[in-house]
Order: sequence, then structure tokens, then C-alpha cells
Amino acid sequence: MKKDFRVLTINPGNTSTKFGVFQGEEPMLLETVRHSHEELAVFPRVADQFEFRLNLVTRAVEQAGVSLDSLSAVVGRGGLLKPLAGGTYRVNLAMVEDLTAATRGEHASNLGAIIAFRLAERLNIPAFIVDPVSVDEMDEVARLSGLPELPRKSQSHALNMKAVARKVAREMGRKYEEVNLVLAHLGSGISVSPHRRGRMVDVNNALNEGPFSPERTGGLPAAELVRLCYSGKYTADQMMAKVIGSGGMFAYLGTKDMQEAVARAEAGDDQAALVLDAMAYQVAKEIGAMATVLAGEVDRVVLTGGMAYARYLTDRIIRRVKFIAPVVVVPGEEELPSLAQGALRVLRGEEETKNYS
Repeated sequence: MKKDFRVLTINPGNTSTKFGVFQGEEPMLLETVRHSHEELAVFPRVADQFEFRLNLVTRAVEQAGVSLDSLSAVVGRGGLLKPLAGGTYRVNLAMVEDLTAATRGEHASNLGAIIAFRLAERLNIPAFIVDPVSVDEMDEVARLSGLPELPRKSQSHALNMKAVARKVAREMGRKYEEVNLVLAHLGSGISVSPHRRGRMVDVNNALNEGPFSPERTGGLPAAELVRLCYSGKYTADQMMAKVIGSGGMFAYLGTKDMQEAVARAEAGDDQAALVLDAMAYQVAKEIGAMATVLAGEVDRVVLTGGMAYARYLTDRIIRRVKFIAPVVVVPGEEELPSLAQGALRVLRGEEETKNYS
């Protein structure tokens, strides 16, 4: 019989801290604390928020009647680390130092491992991260972009995609390592990835490749982008803001809210309908491209992420890709349960923990 371990999961975001306590797979506590811009503006760097966020998590857990001493492990969202194979990693000082220095970029997710490490150190229990955004299992042939100076990089919604891939495989009566899937995570960024026998062998970088999303441009015409960058109209920071944060659906419609965009389209707004059709079209094209990576041997196409709740969008994607394989829709981003499950696999001896160096 599997032992029931108690795990605290922490997922820091740009404007929120989500956390939960799980007894085995069952949630005892799930909470989201929102942060105002003014609240976070007092911290010069993301890493400086660690004490603030750690204290609010520990207070909330104890106020919910859960003793910190009853925890078996703490698991945090993995941040912008060096390229890593998928899996569950033991957080160590080297990882904490890399994330604190933000050598690969400032992002709120960097705080997950830092908070987990410091709290676990205090409680004398292990700290983990699971399938960070830097998961890199790409085939070598997928790394070439067309310019040696610009190799393709793997940055994606690996945590949710791998968790959903395991769930879909289980529902098929098979193991993740036995199936071929194409997954599309539909969120503020869009990741589309072919999973071959338990490995993400390719993926569009969700920051600047692939389909446009509610706030990101995705891939752009290269020559025209170069000309725009050197037009004198924009600084480098302004161009980055256009590509990541003010691009995609927002650039066309002035909103990042999928429900609002769908309501406008259904009310007869032709521009909203065109933009949503184009987003679905681009996602379907990327799924088709990734199916070729698997040489057409695809067991399922899977749509997940927050925007997978929008039937207006998913129906249009499904119409174009259902010829490839049966399509499964698993809406939402179950990141806290996914973190808990990764830690539990290690604690139960079902998976070897990986080491970060």
C-alpha cells in the first residue's frame, strides 16, 4: 500500500501566489493570494520578494490548521533554469543561487524553488521542483533555426503539458512512455509539442515562436521584423514589449480576455471573429507541423490550458486537426496538483529524483 505523504506546493506568479497542501493526491488546502502592483513595486528584484511570499504562505497554511511540521516535502514551481530533462529535481544551493542571480531571466516562477528550499531547510525535509519551463528534451535536428547565432531553445508550459500527457495516457490504459501525443497548451502563451514515448522532442518557444496568443506575437516575418526594429520608431525595450505582452490578440482587439473576445465575435464583431479564427488556424497549423515530427504516428492530439475552456476556439482547432488523431480536450492548468504528483512519485519510490548541478 502506498504511503500517504503530505506535500506543500507553491506556484508564484507575476501578480499572485498560488499554493496548496495535498494529502497524497487529495487537496487539503488550495489558495490564491493576489498581489497589487504597489505591493510588489517596493522590491527592486523578483528574488527580493522571497521573504514576503514565504511569510504569507506559512501564515495561511498555519491559519488553515495545517502544521508545517506535518509536511513530508515542499515543492515549488521551477523557474528559468538551464536546459534540463523533464522530471522531479531536488532543490539544492546551486539551483537557488542560479535563480537568485536570475542568470537566465527575471520571472516570478524563479521564486518557487527558492521559497521551497528555505522552508524545507527550516523543517529538515526535502524540497523539489517538477518539470520547469526550461525542460529541454529536443532532438538535435530541432535546434537549428536557420542562423547559427540563433539556435532554437526549449521554453514551454512543460509542467502542465507533461502532467496532462500522463493523464491522457492513463485514460488510454497505457504509460506516458508508451504513447505518441501532440499537445497544445493554450494560455497567455501557446506551446505546441510532440511527445514521443515520454519525451518532448520539439516545442515552439512559447515566448517568441509558433502561434500568436492573447498577448504574444508568436513567430513573425523575419525580414519585416528586422526593418521595424531599425525603423527608429521603437527602442529595444519597446519592441520586446510589443512582441511579449502587447502583441497577438491584444494588438488587434485591445483585450487579452478570451471571454470578451468570444462575446464580441458572437455579437457580430467581424474583426474579433477574424482574429480568433486566425489564432485557431495558427494553432492547428503548428499541431500539423508537430505531427510530422512524429512521422504521423500520433495516438492523440490534446488541447489544454486556460483557453481550452473556450469552445469557440477549440471547436475551430478540432475541425482542422481531427484527421491526424482523436482529439482530447483537458482544459485548465492544474499546476498545483501536477507539482504534488511529481513530488509524490519520488517520495513513493516510483521515480528517481534528478540532481541539478
